[in-house]
Amino acid sequence: MRVSTAMSQYDLSLAPWSTVREAATIMRTLDVAALPVLVDGWPVGLVTDRDLVVRLLPLARNPGDQPVSDAMTRHPVSCYADQDVVEAAVIMGEAQVRHLLVLNRSGDLVGTMSIEDIAENASEELAGHALGEIVEKRARPAGRRCVRPFR
Repeated sequence: MRVSTAMSQYDLSLAPWSTVREAATIMRTLDVAALPVLVDGWPVGLVTDRDLVVRLLPLARNPGDQPVSDAMTRHPVSCYADQDVVEAAVIMGEAQVRHLLVLNRSGDLVGTMSIEDIAENASEELAGHALGEIVEKRARPAGRRCVRPFR
């Protein structure tokens, strides 16, 4: 199956100067976890709900007013619409990401691909394998402890 068949078409994108509040509102309205960030139609980043919570929320005094450029992933990982979904899953596993930008061969953004897209539209087994690769590589280093241990 081709990525173009399983991907999500992107309906909206953000500019780097869009606020976190705008991003969160769009994510909530569309029920999506990631949005592409474009400048003059070209992808320059990807912002996820996790980026907003982990990168920005703990550091910003008024996080809703911050630009998404403060939280976005610059140089996001991408794949091509005509690639096989298996190749996209491998890219996700190797890069340890759950979202890819999907480009056509001219470099234009045509959609996004998530682990969820793979599970829903291609194969739950493939999505599980990719997620396993991501989690395995992100495993907690030895000796690192939880802030509040379970009792």
